[in-house]
Amino acid sequence: MKLIVLIGRILYSAIFILAVPGHFTQRAMDFAQTHQVPMTSVTVPLAGILALLGGLSVLLGYKTKQGAWLLVLFLVCVTFSMHRFWTFTDPVARDIEQLMFMKNLALLGAALLLTHFGSGPMSVDKCCKK
Repeated sequence: MKLIVLIGRILYSAIFILAVPGHFTQRAMDFAQTHQVPMTSVTVPLAGILALLGGLSVLLGYKTKQGAWLLVLFLVCVTFSMHRFWTFTDPVARDIEQLMFMKNLALLGAALLLTHFGSGPMSVDKCCKK
């Protein structure tokens, strides 16, 4: 059972960590600008830093509750700035944005669980706990 929690942390953190390099590209900043995100040259890389720090924290199980709060901040900001499906008139675009919005809500729910329960077994938090 301990291994299942570790696998869950690995799978959960992967979506954040693997997306980080894209947050430092002009393409990502231009895309965010089409969604009316302010100061994209600052906010998009900052979102990448939050995703990286939170994702690594969850992956390693190091200060997991704090890292999960970083992911909560990331998800709230990104979800409500990038996936405002209710503003789209094209039905296909609206459906895609609604799907992304709902996916982020599910990720947000998991992050909130991590803020409460922490890393579980097989983590730096557990092996180094005094």
